[in-house]
Amino acid sequence: MSHSEFGRVGLLYGGSSSEREVSLMSGEAVHQALLNLGIDVVAIDAGENLLQSLPGYQLDRVFIALHGPGGEDGTLQGALEYLNLPYTGSGVLASALAMDKLRCKQMWRGIGLPTADFALLTADSDWAAELQRLGGQVMVKPAAEGSSIGMSRAQSAEKLQAAWADASRYNTSVIAEPLLPGPEYTVAIVQGQILPSIRIESNAEFYDYQAKYFSDQTQYLCPSELSASREQELQTLCLKAFDSVGCRGWGRVDVMVDRAGQFQLLEVNTVPGMTSHSLVPMAAKAAGLSFDQLVETILRGAL
Repeated sequence: MSHSEFGRVGLLYGGSSSEREVSLMSGEAVHQALLNLGIDVVAIDAGENLLQSLPGYQLDRVFIALHGPGGEDGTLQGALEYLNLPYTGSGVLASALAMDKLRCKQMWRGIGLPTADFALLTADSDWAAELQRLGGQVMVKPAAEGSSIGMSRAQSAEKLQAAWADASRYNTSVIAEPLLPGPEYTVAIVQGQILPSIRIESNAEFYDYQAKYFSDQTQYLCPSELSASREQELQTLCLKAFDSVGCRGWGRVDVMVDRAGQFQLLEVNTVPGMTSHSLVPMAAKAAGLSFDQLVETILRGAL
């Protein structure tokens, strides 16, 4: 199989963020798919000298499989724009906004899209007051990390302060949200196609890093067993969220259900995982797309 239209493709993966391990797995899977497709691909573990070394590869376009800061937050996208290299996924602004959960949630609230209440935590926060305002049980997370890194629950003022201290090791901006009862859903969007939703059921305290990438106990229901009208409601909301951030190409929108049964937006992932446990390949399979076909469809976004 020949895909000369793509030219020479640079696959960027690995990197130095806290999600490096996941990115290495994503990169390995995508690399094999590109080889299966007969595409001229160069796998590049993105190191500190990436911008200096990229021109030497004589690439025609780039497949981004980097997760987290440095690969998913707009900085790499800006550099590739400067180098005039087409790339997969969202552009500079959308990548930066989606990575910043605080500002993304502020924007969603400003345009009337549903997302749970939140508090920006600092060293000077009134821990007891914030906890009470958010309902007594909260989820604390770094505002600019992915894969549930640095996230933890808190049900007391002391635990809230400890959770903030832990999360702030990863990012100076830390937010807390009310603990939603679930269930949790995710919806993938690939080149304008909305894929079937997935319902996530984790035996862990919450859907954390271990549950996402390594646990065989996490249950995924795809299709998610929502009624047709409820599935349509969820897909419509996720597409609005995706478009409002300015995303393009592909991505995944995560949602939870509150106590009133209403969908609440969590975040947009502009470079979702592509591992054996990842959700976008799972949704693509339910829609009739093999992993190789999914990778090719994503790459077509960089033509």
